[in-house]
Amino acid sequence: MSRIFDALQRMETERSGADSSALPQGPELLRRAERRVSERWEGPDSPSKTDVMEDSREDGLRGIAVTSPVDVKPATSVAQGPPTASRSEVRKRFPSLEISLTRQSRLVCLTDKEGPTAEAIRLLGVRLRDLRRTRPLKKVLITSTIPQEGKSTISANLACALAQAPDEKTLLIEGDLRRPSLLQMFGIERVRGISECVREEGGRLDGIHYLENAGCWILPAGQSPSNPLELLQSQRLHALMDQLTAYFDWIIIDSPPVLPLADTSIWMRMADGVLLVTRQGTTQKHQLQKGLEALDQKKLLGALLNGAVASAYSSYYGAPSISA
Repeated sequence: MSRIFDALQRMETERSGADSSALPQGPELLRRAERRVSERWEGPDSPSKTDVMEDSREDGLRGIAVTSPVDVKPATSVAQGPPTASRSEVRKRFPSLEISLTRQSRLVCLTDKEGPTAEAIRLLGVRLRDLRRTRPLKKVLITSTIPQEGKSTISANLACALAQAPDEKTLLIEGDLRRPSLLQMFGIERVRGISECVREEGGRLDGIHYLENAGCWILPAGQSPSNPLELLQSQRLHALMDQLTAYFDWIIIDSPPVLPLADTSIWMRMADGVLLVTRQGTTQKHQLQKGLEALDQKKLLGALLNGAVASAYSSYYGAPSISA
């Protein structure tokens, strides 16, 4: 994540011509980047496809830049209207759960909100909102090539970061039915979830809970099914996802790794965009290549490098990478 701040500093140095030692700290650089994004989209002219791609390269945000060509249209043509349910209505609709975080918790967006790693996650949220102005983007799938690359940690932190917007409702889906880990991360005992909602008739949504002090909602995996792939292929799951889009502004799906399971391909068909998490020192080149080949290139938003080795500016920012 520290590479994002390296890129911000280089960009600010080129813009202002000032010496790097005289630049502001990481938080101020992030605020400047957010202001530039806001000014671009609030101006009288909508940026073209070329503008969007050039801006991704200029900012150096390789972790969240578009990695394949996309058909970008003017923002007005893909404006997404508000969901039918207000935030207060959704709060009343679903029960709440108290979270219990420990010192070992990796939810930096809750435990270290002002830290550089949490700011890097918030910057990822800024870029996703930026992309949403040029393409329909509500259901974001987070996956990896193999286990132990940090996809669940990224998913949970991103959901918490997006939930900080008071006018938006974010749902975190525990889509890894084989090895769910999100409830443990939030310090919550196992509760009803996707498995029960899909197996039972009637289209009930009683597996969704609001996470107190996190600001987002969660749909856990529930009781581990004997045949996860069969459950995921059920038409009831597709109907459930259609229902959820009417309640929430953002739906973050923590899916299994791409290799060697087929589960992710099912989730990918229901998602609007895909983020691929890789881990330095863990992901091998041939695994990454196979993972990319298994993804729908039209939906691939970009890749995140997790566990990056400290860079030349790491002592300046003191930015630890997220570990999982």
